[in-house]
Amino acid sequence: MRILLITFISMSYLQAQHHIPQSISKEALQALSHYPELADTDISFKFKRKLHKSIMKAQPKIGSLFKSRAKREYVVLMSERFQLGDSLFWTKDLDSKILVGWLGHELGHIMDYRHRNSLNLIGFGINYYFSKRFIKEAERAADSYAVSHGLAPYILKAKNFILNEAGISEKYRNRIKELYLSPDEIMVLVRQMKEGETTTE
Repeated sequence: MRILLITFISMSYLQAQHHIPQSISKEALQALSHYPELADTDISFKFKRKLHKSIMKAQPKIGSLFKSRAKREYVVLMSERFQLGDSLFWTKDLDSKILVGWLGHELGHIMDYRHRNSLNLIGFGINYYFSKRFIKEAERAADSYAVSHGLAPYILKAKNFILNEAGISEKYRNRIKELYLSPDEIMVLVRQMKEGETTTE
């Protein structure tokens, strides 16, 4: 009974800080559970009819940019549906592990944002818009945060979906390979983390 009560209180606390559509609450809470540092960070998950050149993106809320870092608010925007090749997908209906991986990657961005001051974040947004090299650094950093927080199996599942199962164009597939960590690089990170844990024991 005590364990159930603690779990209920924890879930209620998370939901008080994190605003999540019911259709993805299971996956969002699972992704968030890997980031205890974000437990008291205000994060809203919102569906949009369509996002320009994105399926999901995490960003600080404009109105909170000049608040203290501890009080800054973030939003994870998600396309309601997206087209890959000849296939149309509804985001809420994706395989649960794929969705956890995708959300976990976006929360990795928020982990990165938390350490930046407001002017740095504005510069981040400008650089992200204009520089492919900067995009690559930002996306790989988000992947690295997700992997270091135990989300490697979910990130790999999401990458496998994009690279192998979705029937997407070769151009888009190459873009993903160029900008994000590859499955092999993720496995190297996992191995390095395990070796580090063994060394410290």
